[in-house]
Amino acid sequence: MGRNVQFFDTTLRDGEQSPGVNLNVEEKVAIALQLEKLGIHVIEAGFAASSPGDREAVRKVGEAVQNPTVVSLARAVRSDIDAAWEALKTAVNPGVHVFIATSPIHREYKLNMTKEEVLNQAEDAVRYAKLFFSHVEFSAEDGGRTELDFLCEVVKRAIDAGADVINIPDTVGYLSPQEYGNIFRYIKTHVPGIEKVKLSAHCHDDLGMATANSLAAIEAGAEQVEGTINGIGERAGNVALEEVAMALYTRASYYGMETDLQLSEIARTSRLISKMTGMFVPGNKAVVGTNAFAHESGIHQDGMLKNAATYEIMNPETVGQSNTLLVLGKHSGRHAFRDKLSQFGYAFNDEQINQLFHRFKELTDRKKVIEDEDLVSLIEERIGEEEEEVFTFETVQVAYGSQSVPTASLRLMDNRMGLKVEEAACGNGSVDAIFKAVDRITNESWNLADYKIVSVTHGTDSLGEVYVKLHDDDSDITVQGRGVSTDILEASARAYIHGINRLLSMRNRQKKQKEIAPAVGE
Repeated sequence: MGRNVQFFDTTLRDGEQSPGVNLNVEEKVAIALQLEKLGIHVIEAGFAASSPGDREAVRKVGEAVQNPTVVSLARAVRSDIDAAWEALKTAVNPGVHVFIATSPIHREYKLNMTKEEVLNQAEDAVRYAKLFFSHVEFSAEDGGRTELDFLCEVVKRAIDAGADVINIPDTVGYLSPQEYGNIFRYIKTHVPGIEKVKLSAHCHDDLGMATANSLAAIEAGAEQVEGTINGIGERAGNVALEEVAMALYTRASYYGMETDLQLSEIARTSRLISKMTGMFVPGNKAVVGTNAFAHESGIHQDGMLKNAATYEIMNPETVGQSNTLLVLGKHSGRHAFRDKLSQFGYAFNDEQINQLFHRFKELTDRKKVIEDEDLVSLIEERIGEEEEEVFTFETVQVAYGSQSVPTASLRLMDNRMGLKVEEAACGNGSVDAIFKAVDRITNESWNLADYKIVSVTHGTDSLGEVYVKLHDDDSDITVQGRGVSTDILEASARAYIHGINRLLSMRNRQKKQKEIAPAVGE
């Protein structure tokens, strides 16, 4: 029996640091619950000291999941550790992830600290964290570019102070697999007491070697690998955990390692995170890309028909991929609809079922063939949306001609007053006209930072997803909105309204936090 490799997921922390990604609390909880289904061992829920919103998200995630250890990132300072404990003291399995930079360039230019100061601060932080948390992980930030002898000193101090896990990150994705693996081998032979702790690898993909480096670390003795689903994260991202998991599974005879992840949940987890972050998975992405199990070449197709193993080293069902068509149609009832959702592994209450069924019926009037991806997209459009809508989409009408000015008329329900409101506007194009009509109804103007259109399936009646990114200058808040429809103009309206609802909600929370801040203090 091989050594068991554990998985530390930082999608909610390092992944959310991807430019343009802004998850709300409900979305983070939904993602965390799916990560739990996947079998992730440690979930890094955020950086509690960074903001009240992040602290609340860490708290909610810690209370929501039952099996994984939930950690907050914390700098090697006591106030960060206090914030982490405040957020996680009610968690089922709380932990903290303490870090300090150790490389020469970070010591000189970022910290302005000597080696001895770094050693003392690391030791003090771990010792202090151990007063609150039974699970303490210590990371030597930019450990990959740190002098080996000094790295061993830092690791020893952290172990002596009570660290349970030691993480050596390739923070800037600089190392080759051989170099990174050798760091773990060196530490294992030069640090007294190293057998008391679990070694962890955290790789970034700046040079496209994150997966190779993570596997090299595992071969060298690392028992935990840290990364994100779909490889999202700052700059070029983190290692994609699904790639490491499937490499260990597919090449079990080579690596001789085991993992207890529920591999069949990989595809669903990837889809959910892609939709909630707005970071689309490239078609050629390993394991979870739409082309990962697609074959167009005649030679490949011939081989596949004779024996799938000729060109597929993985079974698509292993990761939860399926090409089965959805047989639901316009004559289907709620019972069949609910049963199909159950087959997909989703559980909703009656009110949510009714809302989804209504959207499904709208789709059946427009689309002849409904595929699994269509239904999943409708479902995941609403996951994580627990906040009350200020505005609800009703109808949109657009007049457009190559020789005329595009005009849009819109009707929304203003749920604050319980009234239906109609407005019209002209624009440079149909989408611009729709957005201006919405602005007139809300009586405010928003900065459109980004606009994306994605096709869910194929064909002229494909279900389309629209993502918008809105910024409010007054509150300095940026949010993402999303909408789904066979009509891309309707999807645009839905996405814009969804973004505005989220912006108004966040702005209201920000206002309340400012009102209570003087009373609470820091």
